[in-house]
Amino acid sequence: MGDFSLTKTVSKDFLTLQDYSADEIWQILKMAKEIKGRPEKYRGRLSGKGVLLLFQKASTRTRISFEVAVRQLGGFSISLGWSEAQLGRGETIADTARVLNRYVQCVVARVYNHSDLEEMASYADIPVVNALSDLYHPCQAVADLFTIWQHFGSLKNLKMAYIGDANNVCNSLLIGCSKIGVDIEVACPPEYEPKEKILNLALKNAEVSGSSVKVSTEPVEAVTGAHVVYTDVFVSMGFEEERSKRLRVFLPKYRVATDLFRHASENAIFMHCLPAHRGEEVTDDIIDGPRSVIWDQAENRLHTAKAILSYIL
Repeated sequence: MGDFSLTKTVSKDFLTLQDYSADEIWQILKMAKEIKGRPEKYRGRLSGKGVLLLFQKASTRTRISFEVAVRQLGGFSISLGWSEAQLGRGETIADTARVLNRYVQCVVARVYNHSDLEEMASYADIPVVNALSDLYHPCQAVADLFTIWQHFGSLKNLKMAYIGDANNVCNSLLIGCSKIGVDIEVACPPEYEPKEKILNLALKNAEVSGSSVKVSTEPVEAVTGAHVVYTDVFVSMGFEEERSKRLRVFLPKYRVATDLFRHASENAIFMHCLPAHRGEEVTDDIIDGPRSVIWDQAENRLHTAKAILSYIL
């Protein structure tokens, strides 16, 4: 199944990239490259194995990419809404995890609270994959790093500018970039900056990898010289009641439009994890323009989902 060691030094779970070394992240990226180029080699990787996809929040790319990934790797998946399970009627996460141990070989869960994933992982003997929580979205970050690597042919001497809300995607990019050695600068309003704990983790990672991590309130400063300009919605799932307030804070300063993007490197690419609120965090001419790689980015969710599952199972 490829020339990759599947021995992990930290965790069988995939809750945050902070649990993985740079070498382990590279193993997953290299596996994704091989899987994308030679998918037939991995068709039996999950033969006979079941994966539960457990969703407390809406999903398009994550759910579909994992369902297809499991099927194409030779396994089978079961999709279940949180409220469809007995979790919706008060069964504890611990009891649910103990039961799932007996039925499936992996759980991929999208939740509101990251602590729920940690609890599930602590009681599950099987791997638990974070399909998005309030703190992290590691599957997205892996697909993003893979997309950047494929586009530039390297992850050395690159700078990412993340513009907007320092949400779960931003957190995982801070961790992933700092682990792998990509410079990252986040530009956001003061009240929407990264949590101190996560920023400190990224700064410590950067000391090891030799990359830089910066946070400012100035989008132009962040974008200047950047090879990757990245944004996400200003109103994430669970914050809909704050929509009016958030739009007043973020617009128009933090919108990625031509006048901002022109400060990036001449070979810069635009990235967005999707779904996009066009006209809010990004204008149509940027997201649909020749520098946008969002569809490659979305496709790579499939290849990296296969790699993550192959790595932990």
